Amino acid sequence: MVRLATFNVNSIRARLPAVMAWLGREDLDVVLFQEIKVRDEEFPVGAFEDAGWQIVYHGQPSYNGVAIASRLSLEDVHMGLDGLGDDKQARYIEALVGGRLRVGCLYAPNGNPVSDTMKYSYKLSWMRRLLEHASARLRDEPDLPMVLGGDYNVCPSDEDVYNPASFADDALCRPETRAHYRSFAHMGFTDALRVRYPVETVYTFWDYKHGAWPKNHGLRIDHLLLNPAAADLLLDAGVDCSLRGEPKASDHTPVWVSLDV
Repeated sequence: MVRLATFNVNSIRARLPAVMAWLGREDLDVVLFQEIKVRDEEFPVGAFEDAGWQIVYHGQPSYNGVAIASRLSLEDVHMGLDGLGDDKQARYIEALVGGRLRVGCLYAPNGNPVSDTMKYSYKLSWMRRLLEHASARLRDEPDLPMVLGGDYNVCPSDEDVYNPASFADDALCRPETRAHYRSFAHMGFTDALRVRYPVETVYTFWDYKHGAWPKNHGLRIDHLLLNPAAADLLLDAGVDCSLRGEPKASDHTPVWVSLDV
């Protein structure tokens, strides 16, 4: 069995003590991190290696950045998505874990404000490129389980937003955004959390403003999508809210999945 989690840490250095304590008490094999917000040469590699983790990362200063930590071997590592021109934003990293599970860690563009057409166009073009990459993986490796996990910056439906009316024109909820996300399902990917919680209210993000966390004014924007080979191996999935209530917490909380792989 492999237990995998995705976690937007909102700065790995700011959150490092809490992250390492969390890893020490959780039975995890693979963790996908987003918004590490650090240059590659400043990533705290030693803290992970001292705790028995292998780590690969794709960072940039102050913004974005993704990483994969694993108790199992990490091979065939790829950074970035092809077809995005000279895009320098560090938003995607992929690896083969333990020789038997492919994982893609992503931090999709936010896209707000929608009135800034360049930002929203970039969001949609980035999502289209991710869809093309996922389609190629399905075509070339149909029998290899794959998890595409991370902060998609998409609320798939109104059930994933605490106040749908106030987010109707937000980039996370726009019809075009949701249509791109639904394309993963049409392609054959399964939203692991919605298998476990088909109708329940489940959030993964609470803004720092306006008391969102104590009021449970949340959004579900962090997702673990499983290709058909991985979906067949799904055992369980959930959200770990334990970190969100701690001092100086990330505004996201981990989402996890267990696979019989």
